[in-house]
Amino acid sequence: MDNYRAPVEDMQFLIDEVLDAENRLGSLPCYAEAGVGPDLTTALLDEAAKLANDVVAPLRRTGDLHPAQCENGKVICSPGHEDALVQLGQGGWTGIAAPVEMGGQGLPELYGTAASEMWNGANMAFALAPFLSSGAALAIAAHGSDELKRIYAEKINSGEWSGTMNLTESGAGSDLGTLKTRAVPEDDHYRIFGQKIYITWGDHEATDNIIHLVLARLPDAPEGSKGISLFLVPKFLVNPDGSLGSRNDVYPVSVEHKLGIHASPTCVMAYGDNEGAIGYLVGNENEGLRCMFTMMNEARLKVGIQGLGAAEGAFQKARAYAHERVQGGVSIINHADVKRMLLTMRSGCEAMRALAFSEAVTMDLAHAGPEAERPAMQARIDLMIPVIKAWLTAFGEELTSIGVQVHGGMGYVEETGAAQYFRDVRITSIYEGTNGIQAADLVNRKLGRDGGATMESVQGEIADTIASLRESDSATLRAMGDQLKTALAAQVRATQWILEQLPAFRDAALGASYEYLMMTGYLFGGWQLARGAKVAERKIKAGSDRPFYAQKVATAGFYCEQILPRCLAGEQAVLSSAGAIVGYPVDWI
Repeated sequence: MDNYRAPVEDMQFLIDEVLDAENRLGSLPCYAEAGVGPDLTTALLDEAAKLANDVVAPLRRTGDLHPAQCENGKVICSPGHEDALVQLGQGGWTGIAAPVEMGGQGLPELYGTAASEMWNGANMAFALAPFLSSGAALAIAAHGSDELKRIYAEKINSGEWSGTMNLTESGAGSDLGTLKTRAVPEDDHYRIFGQKIYITWGDHEATDNIIHLVLARLPDAPEGSKGISLFLVPKFLVNPDGSLGSRNDVYPVSVEHKLGIHASPTCVMAYGDNEGAIGYLVGNENEGLRCMFTMMNEARLKVGIQGLGAAEGAFQKARAYAHERVQGGVSIINHADVKRMLLTMRSGCEAMRALAFSEAVTMDLAHAGPEAERPAMQARIDLMIPVIKAWLTAFGEELTSIGVQVHGGMGYVEETGAAQYFRDVRITSIYEGTNGIQAADLVNRKLGRDGGATMESVQGEIADTIASLRESDSATLRAMGDQLKTALAAQVRATQWILEQLPAFRDAALGASYEYLMMTGYLFGGWQLARGAKVAERKIKAGSDRPFYAQKVATAGFYCEQILPRCLAGEQAVLSSAGAIVGYPVDWI
């Protein structure tokens, strides 16, 4: 039995009361026209929850036990998953944040983030399909010709067709400069030859067509990453009148047998084993990586959401088990250590959600906010994305592991379904740029490019929150302020140390980058929880006896007391990284 229920109440609290998102976004011309406001928020969250709870969640264990398979150049999907994808497409969820003129709903990314958490909490393997489709449509919309946008982007955003991203090859993972897939010019198109691996939802029959975005090299392309172009390769060719034509020369060869996300067909795709797969250039020749990276901020936000979704699902299952399992004459939730584990899971999920939702608003403001404010918002979301991607996924792995621990020996038995969350989420710290790459990006590019100015701006906002907490007449909020002040001071010292090391001792800074990213994530999460606690405390003082608000304050208090101290340990690791990490000979490892 799957226990998942979308956390609508917490999402509504963040959107309505903490972030004031409906006012901040609903007043913008493009979103006002779409009707952004409290009624729309409630309707969207409720409808998404119905689909997640009633349709998608029951398929989670089915997909784990009956993985996708490949037979005779065709993927056979896990039972029920194709029907669920049809329902998701018909509901308009694939293109929820895409422009109306591109077949989307024209709504803020914030709503897409909320829906994405629901799909991932219900069934992460399923959720990968709309995630890749929206990314493909975004790249086409940003760089494709008018004809490609008209023919393909609209169909993907409407859910009629789906999309994939084809980057990786054997021997060409994060270093895409070594890829070997070829593109040969022919009239108004190209012939693609090569093989790609790890292609998520590379084949299925849930939609009438699948649109593959493929990185490949032209015959006269420069060496390395500067010689990569991006091509659109449909599963079925499209006739001039928009109808589907003949099958293109692209087929799945096999599906990977993976640790988790079994229902997601991770395909090896063959292009051009016969006459060559027909493809169309997206953007300019030899600018494929630039085109592909257009969707990276959104993609990495969504991968972070996968870590959150899996953790929330694991928490709900562990909480239900802890209430039911009796040991020593009482439910085990009454045992102090079990209570500690569940509070770690609850507070971690709420901290991750608050950070992700807050920065989804930043992404919306960078896209559609006042012109004068967009550069600052873009700099901020650029800084936040590696933290969200890496911290949410690493923390998500920890929390899903705790979920197994709460179940005890039964958690190690697949029958309970607790271990599936742990197995499924493990990929999230690897794909869309490993967490080590995210940490290096945060330190080397995001901090380095402006001398830490954007980070300093965020630190200033945290300091303002701390000041207001410490002036509160609530002892709990004052304690949070003191704990956040200590954590912020540690993160500021670590930031300054890294900025000092970057010019002359880059290896020391990079060696510290992962610990620095994680301590930054813990700080940002605690800050966002404290913001919510302030709102909840105001509601209580105004006379609300709703238990939800008292729970918000208590959960934030636990996090600041028990989780925030990790920032101090992180600081010590950062400041020591010029020692053993740099000095240890690699041939001794």
